[in-house]
Amino acid sequence: MNPETSRYRGKKEYALIYTELTTAAKYRGTVTYQEIAQIMGLPLSGNHMSREVGWILGEISETELGNGRPMLSAIAIGVSGEPGPGFYNWARELGKLTSEDEQSFWDNVCKAVYDTWKVKLQKG
Repeated sequence: MNPETSRYRGKKEYALIYTELTTAAKYRGTVTYQEIAQIMGLPLSGNHMSREVGWILGEISETELGNGRPMLSAIAIGVSGEPGPGFYNWARELGKLTSEDEQSFWDNVCKAVYDTWKVKLQKG
């Protein structure tokens, strides 16, 4: 994926999903693939849903990495409570997942996402 092949950057769906993910990250939460599909107006299951959700999450992660932040898509999960194989494949393609096992990689990326986006409490 690259900016020339972007399907969603600059579109309403991208902004909505990005906002949903960053809001969840601020409070150490997650967003399900089905919630993302619903926001995008997609069916809640099936190959089309998986492909489009994966595509937008890939674009978001690519943008985040380009801005020096961790893969925000780490907190997007399936019904299993974990990311799907596409997350790990994309991480390998981007050179982020090399020798580490998938579970440790995911745990570390989630921690980095939460640390990046945490709400900083003001001292009164």
